[in-house]
Amino acid sequence: MLNILKTRIQQKYRTHSFPNAEPVLPANFAGRPRLDSEKCVPDCHKCASLCPAGAIEAKNGKISLDLGRCIFCRQCEKACSAGAIKFSQEYSMAVNSAQKLIVKDSEFELAERMRDDLLKMFGRSFNLRQVSAGGCNACEADTNVLNTPLFDLSRFGIRFVASPRHADGLLITGPVTQNMLLALQKTYDAVPEPKIVIAVGACAISGGLFRDNAEVSNGAANLFKVDLFVPGCPPSPWTILDGLLRLLDRR
Repeated sequence: MLNILKTRIQQKYRTHSFPNAEPVLPANFAGRPRLDSEKCVPDCHKCASLCPAGAIEAKNGKISLDLGRCIFCRQCEKACSAGAIKFSQEYSMAVNSAQKLIVKDSEFELAERMRDDLLKMFGRSFNLRQVSAGGCNACEADTNVLNTPLFDLSRFGIRFVASPRHADGLLITGPVTQNMLLALQKTYDAVPEPKIVIAVGACAISGGLFRDNAEVSNGAANLFKVDLFVPGCPPSPWTILDGLLRLLDRR
């Protein structure tokens, strides 16, 4: 017991003070992209043709990027010698609707808090059932890491629960494969009303690289009303946490 206490004292306090302090991100962190159509070379469209997820549209001298499809491979940034696309270190990317995931030259509108009646119910205690609907385990891993001492998700009253009947909402990862479709529907039905649905990662939002494949449902929004979209492939734990806190009016 004394050795345990000694180790705890040596380790000191490990939990980050987020959101009161900003996280320190690695230099190569790929955050929200910034677009500048004024720098586009006429009729170039190289970025759109290179994008493996079909996330970029170049039309009439303007470019737009769908964060719901983007896998943050940065091939567009590398290919654009004019610098019209640059990935920033901005980790805040969660939004309330799929339309707001479209990045253009203008400002990006981040997620707003849930309705007042829902906030009154879930603001202090928010339990989520997480379902991997055919994911590769990357989004799942970055979601699970929120339970570690660094993030300490439970200090915000947010917890992952084992049963959907104990949950206030559903957090979905993966492109929703046909093999997981029934299980996901049953889990959704078991969550009591009113409930919140959160789609984490490009696959859960749009199908990601598997979009339009016969074996996937192109994400959760084709099945349920999604209240929070957290883009990324996978999204950083900071991006996920930031989105959850915005939904609970903590940011």
